[in-house]
Amino acid sequence: MKLKIVVSILIVVLGLESYAQNNKIKKAEKEYGQLAYIDAIKIYENVAEKGYKSVDLFQKLGNSYYFNAQLPQANKWYAALFALNQIVDPEYYFRYSQTLKSVGDYDGADRMLNAFNKINSNDSRAKLYEANKDYYAVIKENSERYVIETLDINSDLSDYGTSFLGDKIVFASTREQRGIAKRTQKWTNQAFSTLYTAKVNANGTLEKAQPFSNIVDSKFNEATPVFTKDGKTMYFTRNNYNEGKKGKDTQGTTLLKLYKATLENGKWSNVKELPFNSDDFSTAHPALSPDEKTLYFASNRPGTLGESDIYKVAIYDNNLFGIPENLGNTINTEGKETFPFVSAENELYFSSNGHPGLGGLDVFVAKINSNGSFGNVSNVGTPINGSMDDFAFIIDTNTSKGYFSSNREGGKGYDDIYQFIETRKLSCEQVLAGKVTDKKTNSFLAGAKVLLLDEQMNVIKELSTDDKGSFSYEKAECGKVYYVRVSKEDYLTTEEKVTIPTEKGKTDINIGLEKNIEKITTGTDLAKVFAIEMIYFDLDKFNIRPDAALDISKVVEVMKQYPTMKVEVASHTDSRASKAYNLALSQKRAQSTMDFMIKSGIDKSRLIAKGYGESQLVNKCADGVACSEEEHQQNRRSQFIITAM
Repeated sequence: MKLKIVVSILIVVLGLESYAQNNKIKKAEKEYGQLAYIDAIKIYENVAEKGYKSVDLFQKLGNSYYFNAQLPQANKWYAALFALNQIVDPEYYFRYSQTLKSVGDYDGADRMLNAFNKINSNDSRAKLYEANKDYYAVIKENSERYVIETLDINSDLSDYGTSFLGDKIVFASTREQRGIAKRTQKWTNQAFSTLYTAKVNANGTLEKAQPFSNIVDSKFNEATPVFTKDGKTMYFTRNNYNEGKKGKDTQGTTLLKLYKATLENGKWSNVKELPFNSDDFSTAHPALSPDEKTLYFASNRPGTLGESDIYKVAIYDNNLFGIPENLGNTINTEGKETFPFVSAENELYFSSNGHPGLGGLDVFVAKINSNGSFGNVSNVGTPINGSMDDFAFIIDTNTSKGYFSSNREGGKGYDDIYQFIETRKLSCEQVLAGKVTDKKTNSFLAGAKVLLLDEQMNVIKELSTDDKGSFSYEKAECGKVYYVRVSKEDYLTTEEKVTIPTEKGKTDINIGLEKNIEKITTGTDLAKVFAIEMIYFDLDKFNIRPDAALDISKVVEVMKQYPTMKVEVASHTDSRASKAYNLALSQKRAQSTMDFMIKSGIDKSRLIAKGYGESQLVNKCADGVACSEEEHQQNRRSQFIITAM
């Protein structure tokens, strides 16, 4: 049996955190001179409350609340959306499931997620195992990126847990019994581990290992140190023993704790226990973030999901620390996660037997995003990983050199330290770039907020568009799914799903935003405001159909908000049939539309109905000109022109 200090930790179930900005919409009654503002969402809601239904209507209403973290309100409209029993984008199954949870309907949420999995089975949010079916092939692709070699400093016992300290390395070893009172661990019959150091020569070879510090050395285990860049502070693992006192849990076991020591006059001293330890659980294997403001570690504190998890804690001045935070289930599993290390490039390396691997503990890596979330967890592959335990991975990203520990076959002792050179990076990155425009005018939108989210809806990056409506993110991971969410004042928030190809390059996306707040004045065509191209009638008919009533009701609601507004209802036809016929038909349709608006509560004096027939064509499609059906459609249009405010 090998000697290794591997501990368990707690999983904190993290609540879903919405990063959508709560955009405040200006009231429709506000006026600037002759200008007024339409709150489109309010109009849509008023129309929906009157019983009008459509997929587009309910999607917009649901999204308007969902993106603002108002999930119970979003649930109402997503429920209405699914009650239509029409085909919708798979993403709405996922959004609906989240809102169902917000109202306590977990069975309903599960049904939505199952449906989401059936129609979108590759989405890891629906079923994580779907993403891991080919993990052997993924590991093979990640492999053969390291050249490894054994080290002469290894003993025939256990050597492991290396750390950088200037031109030296520091590691733990059970190679000898030190001190006057020779002590061994009964369960291994080896000495308690203590710290050793070895100088690294210019050619990468190591000089003979020497004891690190007799002040730090105690009667029990010391291991896995980490040092600040100035070499004056160290954090390390030790059994629950300090200042001659041994602590035990309720079962009488001496567990592991983290300690801090400082270098004074060339000697390590002032050994202090960190405040978030406990006699009742183990805390071990410290690692520092590049800015040295965060300490990562492993622990089996209460509530852990599996054997061990990885945590982080903020480091403040005056020897103060924050509250430990579990890294969450992107990193931690029901198995064992331990031995964290954070590279200068903000990559978290750790060992796990819970993520898909080759056997025992494998080394994995995940990018730490700027907001503290994590990218995809990747197995670093062979030859670092094998069928035995591989752990305590560290790397100097400037030289691509590092060390790891393993109990693999062919080693000198129980655990051995191996040196490696990384020959190529694991990461494959693309540039994700895009432009944001006004959907109606195609003009560039500067200053739009762009949120880049991963599949778990964690914010990866927040960007802002430049004066040409452009944004760019240069570290999009190949093969990864992102959600690009764009918001801007006076516009409806929009989200697009983007799958990055598996090779390096560039992915472009163009996003058009719809106006949420529209400026209106005399001459404004409300049909354009609400994208009403045509009020549909059956062939040679002029009675109002239900789908037409939905669009007309939007205009009615605007006129109710502005009681002095007057509108001309204009109807147009294409050039087919005679001019007289088209003029009469368009007048009937305009009149029928006006009659519907009067029945909906608009005074007749505020309305004018006028049919223009084919007299105001918007393209070349006059009599005798060959045109497509799409071109003729452009002329069959309805207008609601404001004649007075």
